[in-house]
Amino acid sequence: MILVDARRCARRLLREEAGFLTAQFVLAVALSFVFLVLVANLIVWQYARGVLRSAVDEGVRTGSRATATPADCETRARAVLGDLLGGALGHDVSVTCTDSGNQIVATANARLQSWLPLMPDWSFQITGSDVKEHRP
Repeated sequence: MILVDARRCARRLLREEAGFLTAQFVLAVALSFVFLVLVANLIVWQYARGVLRSAVDEGVRTGSRATATPADCETRARAVLGDLLGGALGHDVSVTCTDSGNQIVATANARLQSWLPLMPDWSFQITGSDVKEHRP
């Protein structure tokens, strides 16, 4: 008898709450997704910043050789960017290298676009330098 009453009670509860959804729940889920996208956007931006740092370092390392030119530096930095930061993410990134006598200096300028209009775009510059080798 108790088992029959429990089943009847469970069926009645399921029937009364079938399709029950509140506006608060929908709003909470939507805000959670917006927050998730914003956090993912920040993580991708930090990855891009690390790639730019690596590209600048590789560029100056290549450009600091005795026989290298600033064009070699830029070519190497762009190759690293092409391998690790292709597509739309690396679209607004530029790398320039200059030879200032004893040093080779590489500068990367980046503008990373936000995925949502809630957050502004991020623009930054990374500079790296290395001592230029000279032939004996």
